[in-house]
Amino acid sequence: MPWCDSCDVYLAPNTVATDGCCPTCHAEVDTADDKNLQTAKVPWHFWVVVVALVAYLGWRLIEGIVWLVGQV
Repeated sequence: MPWCDSCDVYLAPNTVATDGCCPTCHAEVDTADDKNLQTAKVPWHFWVVVVALVAYLGWRLIEGIVWLVGQV
């Protein structure tokens, strides 16, 4: 989130001037946090949960198909 040091306030990204200055005091705005957020990677344990979820739902699908075939 853009931060103006002279005003001591966070600014909405769309309120920052096109030249990167604060609309109130015309000082340069610090946008270092925006760059860090754009390059953030998804943690590895998120992918472990995704793989476990896909495996679980796949197994439940197989059980459902076997159950349906057994009912016929």
